Amino acid sequence: MAPMKVYGWAVSPWMARVLVCLEEAGVEYEIVPMSRSGGDHRRPEHLARNPFGEIPVLEDGDLTLYQSRAIARYILRKCKPELLREGNLAESATVDVWVEVESHQLHPILRDIVVQCIINPYIGLDRDQAVVDENLAKLRPLLQVYESRLSSSPYLAGDHVSLADLSHFGFMRYFMASEYTGVVDDYPRVKAWWDALLARPSVKKVIAGMPPDFGMGSGKMP
Repeated sequence: MAPMKVYGWAVSPWMARVLVCLEEAGVEYEIVPMSRSGGDHRRPEHLARNPFGEIPVLEDGDLTLYQSRAIARYILRKCKPELLREGNLAESATVDVWVEVESHQLHPILRDIVVQCIINPYIGLDRDQAVVDENLAKLRPLLQVYESRLSSSPYLAGDHVSLADLSHFGFMRYFMASEYTGVVDDYPRVKAWWDALLARPSVKKVIAGMPPDFGMGSGKMP
């Protein structure tokens, strides 16, 4: 069977979600590197894969998928369904809940902080501290929700790691590389949960391709 192909750039937090799931599932895959600065995602051949001109895109035989959470679910459903807790209705529903929490609650906050603190300085834009402060004010009560959840189990959907946890990796990686990483220290269960994710071989492998500055400081931004 031919390996799955993933189109994108490895520093992307959306790409990271997919790569971590591929690694967890032990799937043979090939990264097809693209250049964001070169506009590869806007070329006709890529728009034929994803009409929205975004990454990542997964090809598995004749199947082409986009949207990183959908790709992650497909990979795990096909190759490692236990990470979706399939077979247990309550646990699988809990996985879905926390994937949605990450998508709608945590992701927008971390994205805005990472853009202001890490990306803008390298692309010549001023940092808007008001945006950072506003999102930090939202983040703290949200982390308290996570802290409460993690008081009953080491992972978000129970006693075992799942997509609910892995889906958080991409933007958490960059937030934890920012000057505000200490915010998480105020929530010991969240910190322990994050440290447990960092210890996973899949995460160690993927994070090696995600320099804290997105590769922009070294001039290697894709």
